[in-house]
Amino acid sequence: MPFTPPTAEQRFLLDHIVGIAELAAHERFAAATPDLVDAIVDGAGAFAAGEYAPLNRVGDEVGAVWNDGAVTMPDGFREAYQAFVANGWGSISAPEAFGGQGLPNVLATVVMEDLGTANMGFSLVNMLTPAAIEALVQHGTDEQRAAWLPKLVTGEWNGTMNLTEPQAGSDVGALKTRATPAEDGSWRIAGTKIFITFGEHDLTDNIVHLVLARTPGAPAGTRGISLFIVPKIRLDGTPNDVRCVSIEHKLGIHASPTCVMAYGDNGDCHGWLIGAENGGMRAMFTMMNNARLNVGLQGVQIAERARQQAAAYARERVQGGQPIAAYPDVRRMLLRMAALTQAARALVYYAGGQLDRAHLGDADAQARLDLLTPLAKAYGTDVGCEVSSLGVQVHGGMGYIEETGAAQHFRDARIAPIYEGTNGIQAADLVGRKLGLEGGAVFAALLADIRAEAVPELAALVGAVERAGATLAAAGAEDRLAGSHPFLTMLSVATCGWLMARQARAAETADADPAFLALKKAAARFYLERIVPEAIGLEAGATGGAGLLYAVDAEALG
Repeated sequence: MPFTPPTAEQRFLLDHIVGIAELAAHERFAAATPDLVDAIVDGAGAFAAGEYAPLNRVGDEVGAVWNDGAVTMPDGFREAYQAFVANGWGSISAPEAFGGQGLPNVLATVVMEDLGTANMGFSLVNMLTPAAIEALVQHGTDEQRAAWLPKLVTGEWNGTMNLTEPQAGSDVGALKTRATPAEDGSWRIAGTKIFITFGEHDLTDNIVHLVLARTPGAPAGTRGISLFIVPKIRLDGTPNDVRCVSIEHKLGIHASPTCVMAYGDNGDCHGWLIGAENGGMRAMFTMMNNARLNVGLQGVQIAERARQQAAAYARERVQGGQPIAAYPDVRRMLLRMAALTQAARALVYYAGGQLDRAHLGDADAQARLDLLTPLAKAYGTDVGCEVSSLGVQVHGGMGYIEETGAAQHFRDARIAPIYEGTNGIQAADLVGRKLGLEGGAVFAALLADIRAEAVPELAALVGAVERAGATLAAAGAEDRLAGSHPFLTMLSVATCGWLMARQARAAETADADPAFLALKKAAARFYLERIVPEAIGLEAGATGGAGLLYAVDAEALG
């Protein structure tokens, strides 16, 4: 079915959750006038619907093809990507000094949402380049920024992130890729990386890999890791010793080649150090935190696409003499899909607004963003899986048949809770690091802000979150980790409930389409009255400790 960009929803969030007018009041973002914001919201949606959406099915059915080290995308993909470059959609929030437009990052979020909702697999080529740009802006030298950023900003070149190795997944410190000094000031890179998104393809003339590696004598673990620029084509035009060994055959996102990359098979792969030697994890986390917000957004993307398709099908499919949308259980699923999608979108956009305020030097916004990032990534992607599963259910038996497309959304969604740090790692980060930020003051400030708006439906959940947070803060490491995922969900739902209540209040006086406002109010009520109470019940899991989980040994688990 056709994709309809959620422009009214995006504009509503920019006004009432992000506070785009407040951002535009700062000199740095003064160009973000209401007219320009409208043009970006409308234009990005139209572009995604016109260029990316028509390629969604062929991307799934044909997908990327590997042959002797080269990866070929299906017909139409290169042309659509070149249109993305020509229209400047990759430059929205990039620094003006390197050809960007210097606009708030949250407007780039609008663009990424539309591209991913139209075609999630294809949009992955757009997702990591901004993260590479951010890493170079913050950690690169002036010479490196001048050399690499202009074409990354335009999208003429794309960026990748190379962490994972066969023996080093979540345990990044176990990586073995080596970097040794070369006579020309570069480093010779040797090693293999796996799960590299768009590590090879035919959409751009160059690919800029950011690769983690160990230098001679480096300390063990993550303390001894450095980050390098390793291009497919060097700046002098010569090919680097970089090769795509194969691509993975996956459950979903078939339009995104997931590559096994070999560096230095012939001893001539050159890389350039970013930042200090052994400072790679700091630079990589800059990239990863940017990417984690975009992965949380992917949950919203696939939820929106699944929601739209399910609602259209439910209006058209007649059973018992009436469309199935008339039946209470189908209504329950459709309204749940809408409420979850709107809530997750609000969370990611709110985090995006904090990112822009952090870029303006607001330390409190940076602290709030640090706390919100694992929530946005994990809860957003959990929502994507639940909503896409409900989409299959609304279709009934036809949802299980590939021709309707509902199954593709379900398959595509499933990767998002896994990559860029599994949702278990996000939960561990929340209870291990973020809960204790500034002695717990950052967590307390969020709960205080939620309480200040006095939403009756949230009172019990906020109390449960506060109790669980205190229990986990005082618990041992295993007990904290055992309760981490339920706790993350509780805090995410409390935060989303707060943002949904704020939207419901805004909808009372907003000048917008009546049908849009009616759904906004109903979705907010559903979230507060049906979903928030579910999260209260997670307190036992959040505070129950690890003992039960180890009541039997691993062999007994079967």
